[in-house]
Amino acid sequence: MQQEFGQPSLALDEAYDLVCIGFGPASLAIAIALYDRGVQPRVLYLERQKNFVWHAGMLLPNARMQISFLKDLATLRNPQSKFTFINYLKSKNRLVAFTNLSTFLPLREEYNDYMTWCAAHFAPLVQYGQETVSVSPRRNGKEPVQSWQVISKNVDTGRRSSITAKHVVIAVGGKPKIPPALTNDDSHTIIVHSSVYSISVPLLLPQKHKAYDLAVIGGGQSSAEIFNDLPSKYPNCRVTLFTGSSALKPSDDSPFVNEVFDPERTDTFYDLPDEAQHKSIASNKATNYGVVRPELLDHLYEIMYQQRLHEPDESKWQRQIVPWTEVTGYEKQDDRRVLLQLRDTSTGQPGVSGSSYDLVIVGTGYERNAHEALLEPTRGLLLSERYEVERDYKVKYRTEAVAEDCGIWLQGCCEESHGVCYFFLLVIKTLGFLG
Repeated sequence: MQQEFGQPSLALDEAYDLVCIGFGPASLAIAIALYDRGVQPRVLYLERQKNFVWHAGMLLPNARMQISFLKDLATLRNPQSKFTFINYLKSKNRLVAFTNLSTFLPLREEYNDYMTWCAAHFAPLVQYGQETVSVSPRRNGKEPVQSWQVISKNVDTGRRSSITAKHVVIAVGGKPKIPPALTNDDSHTIIVHSSVYSISVPLLLPQKHKAYDLAVIGGGQSSAEIFNDLPSKYPNCRVTLFTGSSALKPSDDSPFVNEVFDPERTDTFYDLPDEAQHKSIASNKATNYGVVRPELLDHLYEIMYQQRLHEPDESKWQRQIVPWTEVTGYEKQDDRRVLLQLRDTSTGQPGVSGSSYDLVIVGTGYERNAHEALLEPTRGLLLSERYEVERDYKVKYRTEAVAEDCGIWLQGCCEESHGVCYFFLLVIKTLGFLG
C-alpha cells in the first residue's frame, strides 16, 4: 500500500481520506464506527507494534477491567453493532457462562482478546510495524493546506514511507514516564516502567526461586497490582512498595462520581473557564489517578495482616509498604544492585533505603505529549503557541492557513480541554466524508 524508499520523496503516490496514527482502542473504535455506518473512505491505520495488543506489559493473571464492559468499542454508540463485547462473547460461545459470573468487569486478558478479535476484522487496512515520524502540511504557494504528508518508518529496517491524507487522527497513547533522577544510560537493566512489567521482568529476573530484593514505586493501580503479583512469580523474593502518600488510597467509582465519565459531561467541561477546568480535574483525580480498586486494597491488607499474625517483626516480612516516601534517585552498587535515595514527604528529610534492590519497577504514569513532536512541522500554522483543540478535538490552526475540509484530530491527550471523559467516538462525527 505504500512506496518505501530511503528518504521521503515529494512525489507522493498514496492519497487517503483518513490516516489514523496509532491503532489502539481509539482508532479501532473509529474503524468500527465507519464499518457500522457503511462508509468506505480510503483509510489507513499506522501502528508501531508488530501486531495488535493492548497493555501487553500489564496483562496480569486475574487482573480485571476498571470500567464496565458496556463501555466497549461500540455499545454506547450502537448497541446493535457486531463489534460489541456481548457479540464477541456470543461468537466465542461464552456468553451464557459470562453471565453466570454476575460481573460488569471482565478479566483484562479477556478484554484484550475482545479488542484483538475486533482488530482482526480490519487487518487489511492496518500497516503494523510502522512508526510515524512526522506530519507536515502540503500546500501550493500561499493557498490553505489541502492535505498532510505523513512520514513513517519500518521499525525493523528503518526504511521510510510517505503518504498523504486530508484527515489525520493522532491516537498514539501515552509514553511511559520515569522520573529523570531514575534514568541514565544503564538504568534500563535495573529500573523498568510498569508498562513493560510482564515482558521485561522475566528476562531481567530469570531465576524463579532466587531470593530477589525488589522495589515498586508508586501508589496507583499498576503499582499495587505488581506489588501483589511479584511473590506469585518469585516465591522467595522480598518486595517493598514506596508511595509518597500517607497510604494506598481507593478509587472512587460510585454512581454519582462515575457520571464525570458520561459523554455529555464533556460539553459542560469544555465551556468552563480555565481555572474551573483545573479545579474539576483535580477534584476528580480519585476516579483514576494514584488510586487503587477497593477490592485489591482489601486483598492486600489481608495479606499484610496475615504477615503480622505470623511474624511480629516487620523487617522479616516478605512484603512491605513504605508510605510518606518519595524516591529521588539511586546509587548503583558493585554487585549491580541499587540503593534508593529517598525523601520523607511529610518532613522533607532525605534518606537512603535500608536495603539494596535487584530491580526497581516504576509505576509513575504516562506522558501524553507525543503529538507535539509529530506535529512540529505544522507549528507555524497554529492559532496560538499550543496545540489547542476544538470541542470536536480538531487542532486549532489559523482559518486562512488550513482548508475547511482538511484537518488533524487528537485523541487521548485532551484532558486539559475535555476533562477525564474525552469520549473518542465523538471525533468521527466531524470527518467530512461521513456525511
